Amino acid sequence: MIEQLSYLLIILVPFGLIILSIICLLRSFKMASRSENEKYFHDPITKSRKQFPSLKDSYSKYLSVIIPAYKEVDRLPVMMKDTMDYLEQRQTKDSSFTYELIIVDDGSPDKTSEIALKFSAQYGTDIVRVLTLDANRGKGGAVRMGVLSARGQWILFADADGATKFSDFTKVEKGALAAIKNNDVVVCGSRRHLEQESVSQRSAFRTLLMYVFHFEVWLFAVKSIRDTQCGFKLFSRQAAQKIFTQMHVERWAFDVELLYIAEKLKIPIVEVDVNWQEIPGSKLDPFTASLQMGIDILAIWFRYITGIWTINHIKN
Repeated sequence: MIEQLSYLLIILVPFGLIILSIICLLRSFKMASRSENEKYFHDPITKSRKQFPSLKDSYSKYLSVIIPAYKEVDRLPVMMKDTMDYLEQRQTKDSSFTYELIIVDDGSPDKTSEIALKFSAQYGTDIVRVLTLDANRGKGGAVRMGVLSARGQWILFADADGATKFSDFTKVEKGALAAIKNNDVVVCGSRRHLEQESVSQRSAFRTLLMYVFHFEVWLFAVKSIRDTQCGFKLFSRQAAQKIFTQMHVERWAFDVELLYIAEKLKIPIVEVDVNWQEIPGSKLDPFTASLQMGIDILAIWFRYITGIWTINHIKN
């Protein structure tokens, strides 16, 4: 019986690896180039179009906040209030604290861009700019397009649902300043301290998905961070230049790829606990997203390990 099982494993394991390799190769990560329209933002006050700067340019703001938004008509205004309250209060105390917000409408079929442009009209386009993508790219694609258009010395992306209190930027910033090395650092807001609480509130199936996902991320990609998926991450401008110019993944697993690249480039990565709460209105189906992310993580590992994708070690 044991001998028969051994023969079965000898047959099945290589077959399974072949099937897995085929799946990883067939998974498409075709990234559309930036269209001419996506290079500009609309100024609702002057009724004119103005060109976004490049991440390659020198910074002209202290902080850029990138807000990826897809069908966020209801949740975006609440998040913006929380964000602007913090930013305005901090600037009142410190006039050298300059900032911008880039709301990236990820091809929403609703009035997300219209709502976002109201903030541009209210605060001016030096403070709030709206990047409307021609078609839905995915959260990773929206974040990447926003980062490539940022003016900040520091670049933060924050989810439009406002699940993380924006005042936690202070903690994340402190972690960045303590860990920065040769102008490189990535700081990940983290919900790891809430894990046990979430386990007690989730179904057994969703808890299983969470643990399987964490193990897969650790095994195939990121070793240094427990919570790779929290939508509150801060980058030094130089680290953002090194990471976002080399990315391939535009959907939900983009966090894993960016942290994988950061680890391979030996960029310091810090995990800082943040206040986080579940916000109703998520567009994410747990099972479908977990399945897609699982395949994407394997594909990320496979393509880098086989040299299909390479990481350019950019000098400081």
